Amino acid sequence: MANTVLLEMRDKVATLTLNRPEALNALSVEMMQDLAAAVRELSATPDVGVVVVTGAGDHFMAGGDLKDFARNLHLSPEARLTTFRAMIAQYINPTVEMLQALPQPVVARVRGACAGFGLSLMLGSDLAVCADNAVFTTAYSAIALSGDGGASYFLPRQVGRRKAAELLLLADRFDAQEALRLSLVSKVVPVDELDAETDKLVRRLMGGPRHAYTEIKRLLAASHDNPLESQLQSEAEAFARCAATGDFGEGVNAFLEKRKPAFRGD
Repeated sequence: MANTVLLEMRDKVATLTLNRPEALNALSVEMMQDLAAAVRELSATPDVGVVVVTGAGDHFMAGGDLKDFARNLHLSPEARLTTFRAMIAQYINPTVEMLQALPQPVVARVRGACAGFGLSLMLGSDLAVCADNAVFTTAYSAIALSGDGGASYFLPRQVGRRKAAELLLLADRFDAQEALRLSLVSKVVPVDELDAETDKLVRRLMGGPRHAYTEIKRLLAASHDNPLESQLQSEAEAFARCAATGDFGEGVNAFLEKRKPAFRGD
């Protein structure tokens, strides 16, 4: 794996860093490959409590690397179709699916440009802390593309079909406050406070009930496709599994004793 994506493990926190700051972390083919490899490694790493996804330098990700795209323009339409379909199927889709399957909370730390696949990556995270200098756009239709990385999956679920259509069809830019209004990000902070606020959130999650977090993520992922009866049954089963953990006992006792719980993740 080259250095276009860095995977760092520290104190049970995994940090995935998009590492092409000189190119605003634009997604090159090499970065697609490295990101897929890094997420695959992360998926196989036990005892991770929280995952942070961020960009090196002043930006999260400014979308796809158009220089890489341009290298395929000499191909025939049929060859381009085959090339891009294979690229997305081999690298983009597995990366998104593996990230969605992680049992741990995934936190996006976003500053500067967040466009195209970068926006999809943020939308697929569980929580997103955003700097006040962040600028967002779906970007795809501006170069006659339709979207990837789950953009058409996450956006309607988060903002509704009408707004999702507007964001994808028009590809207008919008700022951090609009992203917050649309509930695309969890919190907006001054850019010089972004790292500290993200660290604060990570520490809170690391001290939380990890088994319950996993169950919450599983329930949320299934909720859009399940009828109410099935979802209620899934909730009952998840609730019961949580009630069988040591953390549940600690949470109840801490509440009754009027103290902060000391969850252990068991």
